[in-house]
Amino acid sequence: MTIPVFDGHNDFLLRPLRDPARRAALWLDDNRGAAEPGHLDLPRMRAGGFAGGLFAIYVPSPADDRVDMDAAMERTPYDLPLPDALELGPSQAQALAMAGHLLWMERASEGAFALCRDVGEIEACMTAGRIAGVMHMEGAEAIGPDLDALHVWHGLGLRSLGPVWSRPTAFGHGVPFRYPSDGDTGPGLTQAGSDLVRECNALRVMIDLSHMTEAGFWDVAALSDAPLVASHSNAHAVTPSSRNLTDRQLDAIAERGGLAGLNFATCFLRPDGLRGAEMGWDPVLRHLDHLIARLGEGGVGFGSDFDGATVPAAIGDVTGLPRLVEALRAHGYDDALLTRLCHGNWLRVLRATLGG
Repeated sequence: MTIPVFDGHNDFLLRPLRDPARRAALWLDDNRGAAEPGHLDLPRMRAGGFAGGLFAIYVPSPADDRVDMDAAMERTPYDLPLPDALELGPSQAQALAMAGHLLWMERASEGAFALCRDVGEIEACMTAGRIAGVMHMEGAEAIGPDLDALHVWHGLGLRSLGPVWSRPTAFGHGVPFRYPSDGDTGPGLTQAGSDLVRECNALRVMIDLSHMTEAGFWDVAALSDAPLVASHSNAHAVTPSSRNLTDRQLDAIAERGGLAGLNFATCFLRPDGLRGAEMGWDPVLRHLDHLIARLGEGGVGFGSDFDGATVPAAIGDVTGLPRLVEALRAHGYDDALLTRLCHGNWLRVLRATLGG
């Protein structure tokens, strides 16, 4: 039995941003034989039962402001320095380019993919066998403190927003990539960040807590009237990374009817914090068992981080989703729970947040 998967986070839009001349091939062709195959393209999504997901607009730091994350995560402990904050103007230009790619993807797919603005549209796509895309922003560098641009982005289709990636913005602070560590690494929301949370609530834009400091997490929890959501974060009790959620945070998400999406990034799955892809299913199962124990069967989904991270070799790319589902079935998860994990829980929390 194939169960459609709605995924809480991917970084596919980085690929056409970096190689716009190959945009059509990156999206429309099966890239498994390419020099840099990535994890996602339209043919592989259809082959893997990918029903839809949140497509992240993420503005990368300049090349000279980055560290070699892959090399740094080959051994522990590690503590990668945070990149500098980005300027509004250049960030808006790159973010608009990525939004343009997402809108083009809808047209180029000739009915196979649609940009959705509420859950009714997502469900209609799933019924029709179309892939549903939701516009997400990972790090709000393309929005100024006056929040005028937030309304423009909402008009373009933005329905999910992480105020920070792992660097500071006008709105708050992100956690560094640090192991071992918890997320208590710095300040929380700024005043502009508090205003952003309130305005997102008014517009019914989901606030994503992944990448936020623990102080920022609690600031959002105190301000927001929506379910608490961390789209791609794992259990700190299994892997003590700064990017993973403590049991206290998981309990708060459960109390608010929210959701955590299992991140497939190996450095957040493996108990040793390393990024090597050669790992069995045990770390995945340990994280899911722990997340379900704290959040309940209705509070866990997937947040793959496809095209943004090293994922387990057993998954490989989006065509590995059925293998993941079969591993969970073999672990004892029944079809009712698998349906919730694969898409039901995401649809529930998105309906509570976006409407429809």
